[in-house]
Amino acid sequence: MQLASAQLGSHLQKGLKSLYTIHGDEPLLAQEAADAIRTAARVAGYTERSSYTVAGAHFDWSAVLAAGGSLSLFADKQIVEIRIPSGKPGKDGSTALQQLAEAAQGNDSTLTLVMLPRLDKATRTGAWFSALENNGVSLQVDPIERNALPQWIAQRLGLQGQRVMPGDEGQRTLQFFADRVEGNLLAAHQEIQKLALLHPAGELSWEQVEGAVNNVARYDVFKLSEAVLAGNPQRVARMLDGLQAEGEAEVLVHYTIAEDIRALKRVKDAMAAGRPLPMALRENRIWGPRERAFERVLPRLDDRMLARLLRAAHVVDGICKGLKQPDWPASGWQALQRLALMLCRACSSAAPAAARRA
Repeated sequence: MQLASAQLGSHLQKGLKSLYTIHGDEPLLAQEAADAIRTAARVAGYTERSSYTVAGAHFDWSAVLAAGGSLSLFADKQIVEIRIPSGKPGKDGSTALQQLAEAAQGNDSTLTLVMLPRLDKATRTGAWFSALENNGVSLQVDPIERNALPQWIAQRLGLQGQRVMPGDEGQRTLQFFADRVEGNLLAAHQEIQKLALLHPAGELSWEQVEGAVNNVARYDVFKLSEAVLAGNPQRVARMLDGLQAEGEAEVLVHYTIAEDIRALKRVKDAMAAGRPLPMALRENRIWGPRERAFERVLPRLDDRMLARLLRAAHVVDGICKGLKQPDWPASGWQALQRLALMLCRACSSAAPAAARRA
């Protein structure tokens, strides 16, 4: 049984299942989901808890299987937690997890909680994960996307009795807050809690938030692609500055930008050869949010613009590897900034001709 994060609270109010699997790459939300399950379990009489972390190929799964089938003298119900940081339980672990999943059916004395990182599609369709999902509740914990972050912040402020000012100033405050904590939800949570310590319940002004919230943003190079394709130059510039400050490799940043340009060109060529856009995107393994961005951007890009972007990507590749190029900055980061903003302008809402003049 699959469950969305937002549904967990109402699910727990209706009663507990014997098996829960939490998977995803957002530590704060995964921890909060696990805490909610543990709290509900304690209320339901699960007073004992044991925890196992699977590390290495020689982990002893027999101890986990034994724990699931035994109780101490002091507890009628227990929680057995299994953490698999790698997401790879191995052959023995796969067998053990399937046994645990089957044993969970009708077992009211043991609640099993399995904690996993983000899983790829192949792993989610594997036998052991399918057994966990089919015999219990599976909860996928996804990061809060940038466009949803201001609303998430507002919701969290509301839980502690605080809110931003109404209207444009409040929205500006939330956008500022989101810019300062993007990609770092744990730190965002701490900054929100700090506001509760510094200011009483009620309305928060821009000055109060600006003076309290530290710049704790962390940038993912692969999120840079999202910002560029969205045509958001301010966010692109901010992310590139952040990636440089964090010591990210220039060649990896270049690869991310250049791969988007190459993919746009491949899809455009496929469409020129008669492929429908959905087919061209599937053949080039473009899906999810990236697929929607390509659908929006491709009609604005002509062959001349794509050829220009490809030439620029080739030039910047050389600069990042130490070569000098006429009419281009000598600094790799400055050249990356120029290339990213070229693509960003091309992907913006302006018409292609306007993008070329820019």
